[in-house]
Amino acid sequence: MPFTLATWNINSVRLREGLVARLLSEEAPDILCLQECKSPVEKIPVEAFQALGYTHMVARGQKGYNGVAILSKLPLQDAGSVDFAGLGHARHVAARLDNGVVIHNCYVPAGGDIPDRDENEKFGQKLDFLTHMRDHFHGDRPAKSILVGDLNIAPREDDVWSHKQLLKIVSHTPIEVEHLAQTQDAGAWVDVTRQDIPSGLLYSWWSYRAADWDAADKGRRLDHVWATPDIATAAHGSRILRPCRGWEQPSDHVPVFATFDL
Repeated sequence: MPFTLATWNINSVRLREGLVARLLSEEAPDILCLQECKSPVEKIPVEAFQALGYTHMVARGQKGYNGVAILSKLPLQDAGSVDFAGLGHARHVAARLDNGVVIHNCYVPAGGDIPDRDENEKFGQKLDFLTHMRDHFHGDRPAKSILVGDLNIAPREDDVWSHKQLLKIVSHTPIEVEHLAQTQDAGAWVDVTRQDIPSGLLYSWWSYRAADWDAADKGRRLDHVWATPDIATAAHGSRILRPCRGWEQPSDHVPVFATFDL
């Protein structure tokens, strides 16, 4: 059963309902994982998505902050969620497809502006969240699984516009990259995007602060698609939909796609 999956930090699913509908209409992925929905589950505008064929949804939400949702044309069952780091945030949800594949949709905390847990509580929460993810997947080794989402870390030198200039900037500091690598290793996760696009600058996020994001092109690859080794070889067609950053009232993130022949 081949299917195409996309992940997108939408930065408010209600505010950007039209952009989600546009993506679903124009690109028609079988599954769309959204992060930062900023909505209770009952207020997600599901009717608009159902009208486009996305009749299945598994989600966790909260008012004004965080929130993750999986929209699907394919039947899926709620496979639970984990409150990583005990923050009480809606940052993870899992769903199981009929073929047994489990999809984890994650929204890792951004971590604030100061990369020091003693000076910045949010940075400590980010590291703790990743440590809990690491321990979770080490203790319950995933199989036939996909993990996607805004992981808020650009791990590689070619995942940022300037490795040297961002080494002390949250999202690319060595301690964050190390924590992400440990999480990835714990589940033996394969970075599907970089499996398909092994080299070259690659971004999925551009700051709102740039007057002209496209010309400045100071991006970071914060959004990821991972898969367990047993299905990673079935993945292909990875792409990042950069034009979405230029849509009206856009999210600062753009969708990341991959197709799985399973």
